[in-house]
Amino acid sequence: MSDNFRDVLETFDNPHPGRDYTIEIVCPEFTSVCPKTGQPDFGTLTFTYVPEAKCVELKSLKLYLQQYRNEGIFYEAAANRILDDLAAVVRPRKMTLVAAFTARGGIITTVTATFEA
Repeated sequence: MSDNFRDVLETFDNPHPGRDYTIEIVCPEFTSVCPKTGQPDFGTLTFTYVPEAKCVELKSLKLYLQQYRNEGIFYEAAANRILDDLAAVVRPRKMTLVAAFTARGGIITTVTATFEA
């Protein structure tokens, strides 16, 4: 996997840096590829974060996530890598990513990863 995926992520100044407030972003069309079977994986990513100085710019987040479309990666690795990249760029007070993947072989998997400054 390319180390520069996060280079497309952009931010803007938090308009209310002195206040704790929560931003929730839902991305219902996440896709990647199972590294064992080559089959496509589909999921909904829900980001919840309390910003510090910066907020993520949504178009750049969309472009970032689209890079995973043909990437062979396990659910657990994807969720943690995405959280690591977003937290590194945005530097939030705290952030949680819930990655809920659709059923495959009768099994539904949800991965929750958390970052706290």
